[in-house]
Amino acid sequence: MPRPHSTGRRLAAPVTAGVLAACALMLPGQQAHAAGSVVKVTGSQGHWQLTVDGSPYQVKGLTWGPAVADAGKYMPDLKSMGVNTIRTWGTDASSKPLFDTAAANGIKVIAGFWLQPGGGPGSGGCVNYLTDTTYKNNMLAEFPKWVETYKDNPGVLMWNVGNESVLGLQNCYSGDELEKQRDAYTTFVNDVAKKIHAVDPNHPVTSTDAWVGAWPYYKKNAPDLDLYAVNSYNAVCDVKSAWEQGGYTKPYIVTETGPAGEWEVPDDANGVPAEPTDQAKAEGYTKAWGCITGHQGVALGATMFHYGTEYDFGGIWFNLLPAGQKRLSYYAVKKAYGASTSGDNTPPVFSSMTVEGDATKVAAGRDLTIATRATDPDGDQISYEVLANSMYIDQSKELTPLKVTDLGSGRLKVTAPDKPGVWKIYVKATDGHGNVGVETRSVRVVPPPVSGTNIAQGRTATASSQQTTDYGDCPCLASAAVDGKNDTRWASDWSDPQWLQVDLGSQQSFRHIQLNWETSYAKAYTIQTSDDGQNWRTVHEVTDGNGGVDDFDASGSGRYVRVNGTARGTGYGYSLYEFGVYN
Repeated sequence: MPRPHSTGRRLAAPVTAGVLAACALMLPGQQAHAAGSVVKVTGSQGHWQLTVDGSPYQVKGLTWGPAVADAGKYMPDLKSMGVNTIRTWGTDASSKPLFDTAAANGIKVIAGFWLQPGGGPGSGGCVNYLTDTTYKNNMLAEFPKWVETYKDNPGVLMWNVGNESVLGLQNCYSGDELEKQRDAYTTFVNDVAKKIHAVDPNHPVTSTDAWVGAWPYYKKNAPDLDLYAVNSYNAVCDVKSAWEQGGYTKPYIVTETGPAGEWEVPDDANGVPAEPTDQAKAEGYTKAWGCITGHQGVALGATMFHYGTEYDFGGIWFNLLPAGQKRLSYYAVKKAYGASTSGDNTPPVFSSMTVEGDATKVAAGRDLTIATRATDPDGDQISYEVLANSMYIDQSKELTPLKVTDLGSGRLKVTAPDKPGVWKIYVKATDGHGNVGVETRSVRVVPPPVSGTNIAQGRTATASSQQTTDYGDCPCLASAAVDGKNDTRWASDWSDPQWLQVDLGSQQSFRHIQLNWETSYAKAYTIQTSDDGQNWRTVHEVTDGNGGVDDFDASGSGRYVRVNGTARGTGYGYSLYEFGVYN
């Protein structure tokens, strides 16, 4: 399998603290819970199965996203989907309510333990597994402590040590050192597995990684694991052949899978990953489950990704119920796990979504029309919402609602964002019954065209200050703001006031100004002119700037024109990609 590059799919962190509000009253001497299950990997080469108290058990699972405090709200829903297992990334003092509530609903937990650098391509924190004995000793003490605490809880299915760290170590090391660290890490995982087995012989131990290329390290260094685990999305159907070719002697589970992720899809016309449609995502879960169950006697099931309610960039890509609303993927998983969907009211289905005009040149702050086709299988009335996201500009995952004018026949008009760059535009269709369909496309927002000539372009520009250091995309000199390029910029010192001026060469009249701000924008500024570069008169004032593109009529004349910043919009300086003065 190819190694993924940077990804935005890590929606869930290790389980964080949360407490259920209510607890059951018990009779004197009554135990807090029944004895834990005995879970075993049984069988022989190529004919394994998982058993719980002697009965066969196929993992039909989902990764867990909601707060622990919401376990009581969502566990019955999981059970109705045919889910028998959830997976977490961390286990600590806050885990008991989750285990208890899962058990009360006939659901078991693959309980995770987090190791650095977890999260594969998005790794956080580097550990030297050859020399950092303090970290390793702390984990060797910490993890068995929680195993001892929860080993008799009927909610526990197995223990899962680490998440994608074999892959993630490439963010910390390279070459021979990377190989040594991967050997050391998987050897340490084996040390943890032995410690867990000594405390709890009744539950298996596994370890998750992001690619089957990690399995040779486990094969060599972690013989005490009872089974392997892998996160694999669009490539999940290749796992069987990788296992067969690798000569492995242990079964496996898939601990994350679903539709193609950012790292697995081609780029669209705007150079960003083309997100699959709602229908393609649903088909991704169906395909994944078919390939997992097709590896009989070796693949023991899956916890597919992701039973999450996050309503953001990653949540729309992967979550089965963003903001608690159920998607086509939710029902695809439900059907895959054998629960009936025949009586369900299901989501609106998009058959198309297009951006009218050129999606690679959308004028900032101007009208943007989206054409959609959506139908509801149950004949429900569909309500539309349009949202925007700037992930590919500033790494924000937030979705911002846009004001929509419904033009009829699925055509929706909004005002395009006013900050240049590639935006994701989402159309959300709801049916009034808790279901949602979501489609998304990218648009490249550019400064709007201006009639007339930019008389500032190529002229001599000076500034109160400028960043001359060769760092990042700088030096960021005054001349960069009048070079006609929207990927070079002027940047000032981090103080008020600051100005940038252009010498037009002679006294000239102008009627329009266009400012294309970088992230460091002016909240308050004036446009001023001068005949001698000393005495200035104001022709336009802004007191509520919000960055992006400022595009406005402003009449004046003079040899010099300047933007005079009096209040920064950020803690940084002022920064302009382009300062356009039009006649």
